This record gives sequence, structure tokens and C-alpha cells, in this order.
Amino acid sequence: MHRVLIGAHVRTDDDPLGAAAACGADVVQLFLGDPQSWKKPAPHPRAEEILASEIPVVVHAPYPVNLASTNNRIRVPSRKIVVQHAEAAAEIGAFGLVVHGGHVTKGEDASVGVANWRKFFERQNDEGGFATPVFIENTAGGDNAMARKFEALARLWDAVGDFEVGFCLDTCHAFAAGEELLGVVERARAITGRIDLVHLNDSRDEFDSARDRHANIGTGTIDPELLVAVCAAAQAPVVVETPAEGQAADIKLLRERLT
Repeated sequence: MHRVLIGAHVRTDDDPLGAAAACGADVVQLFLGDPQSWKKPAPHPRAEEILASEIPVVVHAPYPVNLASTNNRIRVPSRKIVVQHAEAAAEIGAFGLVVHGGHVTKGEDASVGVANWRKFFERQNDEGGFATPVFIENTAGGDNAMARKFEALARLWDAVGDFEVGFCLDTCHAFAAGEELLGVVERARAITGRIDLVHLNDSRDEFDSARDRHANIGTGTIDPELLVAVCAAAQAPVVVETPAEGQAADIKLLRERLT
């Protein structure tokens, strides 16, 4: 078993390497701007420093992005901002861009959302692909979500899996969606064929709550041993998106349990 890289999503985006060092992270995830904004990301002020570093970096797309939406005023700018963030992520040498699976609204046909994802990849493939690989992340809630339940994820992967697309497995999201974490890596990999990144988060809420509220490891409702087992089975870089004050302890716990 190779050494698993364990890191954190840092909130100090102007100095991500300093924040990573402070919590003992091997890998760092960051936003490239306001996570609630539709604006094109500006060049990162520490791009040269990040590029020169040996610490792997992954970028998370803004939260409003919804590539499945049937609303043109959401879907069209979502396409644009994902392409822009992939380009900006490439400028700092990021190994991936995490994008939520998105959803259609109540009463709409989920297959339309799947088709919208397919059209996005087809269009971008015709234009030369993405500057940074896109990792689709499973999500916690929404009856018409593309990647909440694994049967929905399978339908989405049937539509986009023949493109260069990666997968990010979030433990809190899976737990909140009603997916048992025992064997979750094997079930996810059977659908996607790969796991490129793990978001290793405890949950503040109960199983199948559909609520996306992260907790530090051991302070929530998920058995810490299950979280460690996910890390060991996935054999992919791990990022904790837990409350900042406990991230160093989360990383330390995982590193100790995996050695």
C-alpha cells in the first residue's frame, strides 16, 4: 500500500501553502475566488510559489455551479465558469477541479440534467478539452440530484464516463445521501472505474439526513473507523473539509491510523 497523501481545504486562500504547513497537510484544496461568485477568477497572487512547491493542489469550483440545470441563466454561466476555473487551476498546477453533480428542480425530468452534462463534455471536447481534469463530486441532498444516490451517479456516468472525467468521493455527502460507508469505495469504483480524490468528512447529522454539514473526525455521527477504512481502500489523495480549528488533529489521526 502506497503512502496516502492527506491534506485539507484551506480557508486562507491568499497563502494556501502557509495554511497547509500550519495543519501538516500533504495536499491542499482551495477556491480561486469567492465560492459564491460567478466572476472569472483572477490570477492567484502566489501562483509562482504554488507552482514551485512540491505540495499537490486541487481546486474546488464555486458552489452556484449547476451544469445539470434546465435554466439557461444557471446552466450557461455554469459552463463558462467551470472552463474558466479549469484554466485558472492549470495556472497553479492543480491536478483537478472538483465540481458538484448538480440537480434539476422538483418535477423536472432528471434525464434532462444528465443530458446537459453530456452536452457540456461534448462541447468542451470539441474545443480541446479542459485545461485541468474535472472531478465530479457526489452530493448530499436533492431528490433530483445527479450524484446523490449511487443509482443516479451510475446514470450520469453512463452519459459522461467515456470522456476524461474524474470522481471525488465525499464521505459526509454519501452518508447524508443514505449510502452505507462500509464498502462505499468498491461500490463507487464499480460505477466510475476510479476515485481521484476523497473528501474525508464526518457528519453533524444522522444517516440519510440529506444535510451537508461537516464535522471534525470523531465529533460527528460517522464511526471514525469507517472513515479510516475509506481512506485505506480508496488509495487516493485525501482532503478534509472539516472545521479549520480541528483540521490538524484530523490529519494527524488519519496519518496515525494509516501507518
